[in-house]
Amino acid sequence: MAHLLAMTSESSSTASTPKGERRRAALVSAAAELLTEGGFEAIRHRAVADRARLPLASTTYYFDSLDDLIAAAMEHYGRSELARGREQLARLSTEHRGVDTLVELVLDQLLGEDPDYEAVLLRYERLVATGRRPYLRPLMRTLAGELRELLTEIFVKSGVPIDPERLEQLVALVDGAVVNALIEVNPDPRAAAARMLRNALS
Repeated sequence: MAHLLAMTSESSSTASTPKGERRRAALVSAAAELLTEGGFEAIRHRAVADRARLPLASTTYYFDSLDDLIAAAMEHYGRSELARGREQLARLSTEHRGVDTLVELVLDQLLGEDPDYEAVLLRYERLVATGRRPYLRPLMRTLAGELRELLTEIFVKSGVPIDPERLEQLVALVDGAVVNALIEVNPDPRAAAARMLRNALS
């Protein structure tokens, strides 16, 4: 985490003015969009600059390296996902809701709201690809911890208290169901994960 924080602090010093902050934010947002559309390989200096409608040189001015830009994009993407999940949580009333509703809430956090095969596939490709990028591991551990906290709150607010070990089992169950479904002839990973999770919670 120290390495990632060092990269962030060094590059943020060049964005200390309002204009600099806006430009850096535009680059991060553009890189995050490319990440969700095409994975890590889609993040290239020229592609990010073009998407942000900024000069190519701005990517190297505001970021020390491509790894720095990728880390910022991944954090932006992860934080946006968590913020969306917290908004869902804030709208929930404290009640015992049906298993089907709880399953969909949990899958929204783990798989995203888009049930399309390509969207789920890209999501898991990104997760697996972080294994080849050690500099992202501290960030991923932090985001994973916050996601577990969010999921725990969703279960509790749904009238289903859950301990950390049980939660890890359910997350692993969903991951396994998704990976198996992705290689089927007619894949529907979200439906497969929903069936497994529903059975585990019933």
